Amino acid sequence: MTASQDPPQGDDEHTREGRRPQPPPYTRPQRQGAQVLSIIGFVSAAVAILFIPILFGLAGIVLGIVGHTRGESLGKWAAIAAAACMVVGMVLGALATRALGS
Repeated sequence: MTASQDPPQGDDEHTREGRRPQPPPYTRPQRQGAQVLSIIGFVSAAVAILFIPILFGLAGIVLGIVGHTRGESLGKWAAIAAAACMVVGMVLGALATRALGS
C-alpha cells in the first residue's frame, strides 16, 4: 500500500500559495474609424466664435472630452479649441456690444 505520487486534482503552484492567476490587464481598444464626436466638437468651436459662444463652446468642450474618453485622438484638441473659441467669441461679442452701444 504505497501512496500515489501524483498530486491531487487542482493542486498547482497558484493554489498552493493561496492565490489565483490574474487576468491580463484591460486595455481600451483604439478606434481606427471616424472621430465623429471630435469633428462635431470642432464644428461647435467654430460656431461658438460668432453665435452664442457660451452654449456652443460648452457643447464643443463636452463633445471633445467624451470623444477623448472613447479613444478618439482628436478629442482633447477639440475640447481645447472649443474653450479657446468660446473665449474669443465672448470677447468679440463684448466688443461688438460696446461698439454698437456708443
